[in-house]
Amino acid sequence: MPVQISAFPKCYLDTIAGTREMSVFQWIEMARQLDADGLEMYDGFFTSLDPAYLDSVGEAISSAGFAMPMLCCSPDFTNPDADARRRAVEREAAMIGVTRRLGGPRAVCRVLSGQRYPEVSREQGIAWCVECIEHCLAVAREMDVVLGIENHYKDGFWKYPEFAQKKDVFLELVNAIPDRDHFGVQYDPSNAIVAGDDPVELLRQVAPRVVSMHASDRYLAEGATLDDLRQNDGTLGYSPNLRHGVTGRGLNDYHTIFSILAQHNYRGWISIEDGMNGMEEMAESLAFLRKMSAIYFA
Repeated sequence: MPVQISAFPKCYLDTIAGTREMSVFQWIEMARQLDADGLEMYDGFFTSLDPAYLDSVGEAISSAGFAMPMLCCSPDFTNPDADARRRAVEREAAMIGVTRRLGGPRAVCRVLSGQRYPEVSREQGIAWCVECIEHCLAVAREMDVVLGIENHYKDGFWKYPEFAQKKDVFLELVNAIPDRDHFGVQYDPSNAIVAGDDPVELLRQVAPRVVSMHASDRYLAEGATLDDLRQNDGTLGYSPNLRHGVTGRGLNDYHTIFSILAQHNYRGWISIEDGMNGMEEMAESLAFLRKMSAIYFA
């Protein structure tokens, strides 16, 4: 059975969640033109957590013919301030409730590790992340929501990159949390590239625990090489020479990625994280994912 595909408007992230020049309702209306089964949400899209407001968002999603399979949240569990970490846990717990309200049972609520604060050691950061995620897991189990930790680069509203950006730190954190029912991996192959890691090698390590996936692509500007972009810590960052493009035409080997997912009987959602160059490219990316899904998940 083909996997279901959702859309996430990375191109409008700041417009909806930052400047508020576009509302989440306007995005939902725009998305009607897309061949998607669902719309992934971001917690910054919401202007209120009032139940009536959230229900109006849910009704807009449903009336447009979509489901809401995942809510993207960016908790900062590595903040050196204990009160800030406590607030991050409380916010994530609230978002787990929103995820259940809009997405129903088994919907995915994203978690992150937090920021890579210079003064926080790897050992301390891992310990804080595990403690915070375990607190959130208690809520997720009660709500029957799945927490998906993403191999992320950096939330757009953060100062520092992701604490667990690099594969070795990410794997240490994932393996420190044994729950396989309400916790798993939100896999993003493009973020592995940005981290300076091999997306396929990362997927081989986490494939049994993947609960959701972002599908975007990166390509190199003319004349650029990955080695040219590599920074002192081995990452690439969001270099202007590493650009967004139509999914399936860039650096990611999607045939191998889909093959590995199929071998592990993946049945979660795949969310297109695209549109940096317009809605037309997002539509092309969705068409590519439909074709790949038909090949590997028929």
